[in-house]
Amino acid sequence: MHKNPGVEASATGRSTALPDAWAQTALTVVMPTYNEAGNVPRMAELLMGLDIPGLRLLIVDDSSPDGTGDIAEELAKKYRTEDGTQRMSVMHRTAKDGLGRAYAAGMTKAVEDGAAYVLQMDADGSHPEGKVAEMLGVALSTGAGLVVGSRYVPGGTLSDAWGAHRKLLSRWANAYASTILGTRVRDITGGFNLWSADALRAIDLNSVDSAGYSFQVEMKYAALRRGFQVMEVPIHFEDRTVGESKMNLAVQLESIAMPWKLRARARGRR
Repeated sequence: MHKNPGVEASATGRSTALPDAWAQTALTVVMPTYNEAGNVPRMAELLMGLDIPGLRLLIVDDSSPDGTGDIAEELAKKYRTEDGTQRMSVMHRTAKDGLGRAYAAGMTKAVEDGAAYVLQMDADGSHPEGKVAEMLGVALSTGAGLVVGSRYVPGGTLSDAWGAHRKLLSRWANAYASTILGTRVRDITGGFNLWSADALRAIDLNSVDSAGYSFQVEMKYAALRRGFQVMEVPIHFEDRTVGESKMNLAVQLESIAMPWKLRARARGRR
C-alpha cells in the first residue's frame, strides 16, 4: 500500500494520525456477537480509545446465552460524547441465522443512521484496532468504495498461533474464490472491511444471499461488479484468545459453493 496524504502510520499499525476533519467522519463499526462476553468490554475500550471522534460502535447480538447483549448495553451507557450522545449502541436480534445476516442488519442500520463509512470488525480481537484510522484515511484520500484489511498483501501477516495447515487452507480459500470469480483482491475472504455508504447502497444489502462467512466474498464481488475501487491495507491477523470460533460444516459448504453461484449469476445477467 502506497502512503496516502494525510495519513501517518507505523509499520505495526499502532500509531496512526488523521487530519482533524477526517477524524470527525461519521464512521460506524459494526460488530456481530454471539457468546462474546469475554471479548466485548476490551474491544469497546480499544475502539472508544481511538483518536477518531466520529467513530461509533454498533454491537449486533444474536441473543447470546452468555449475556453478551446485556453486557454491551451496560457498556453503551458508559461511552458518550461531551454533549451526552451515545457512541455505542446495541442491536438485539432474536434469531441466530448467520454472520452474514447479522452484518447485513447492522450495516443497514448504520447507513440509515447517517454513517458515511461502515467498518466490519470481529469481536474476538483478531482485527487490529490500530489500523482503523489508516483504513479510513485510505478511503478518504483515494475515494475507494471498499478498503480491505488484508492478510495477503505485502506486509500482511498471520498469527504465529496458526499452524502451517491452517495458513495453507486460508491461502487456498482465497485463491479458490478469486480464481473462480476472476478478481485481483488478495484477501477476498477477509472480514476486516471498510465500506463507503455509497457502495453499500449500490450493492443493496437486502439482495445479498450469504448467511455465513461467504458474505465477505459476495460483498466484495458485488462491489467490483458495480465498479467501486477496492484498496487493500496490510494487517497482522491475530488469533482468538477468548471464546470459540463459529465456523461449522454448513458454513464451510456455503463458502465452497458461493463463488460458483456468483459466477453463474453474473454470466446469466450478461
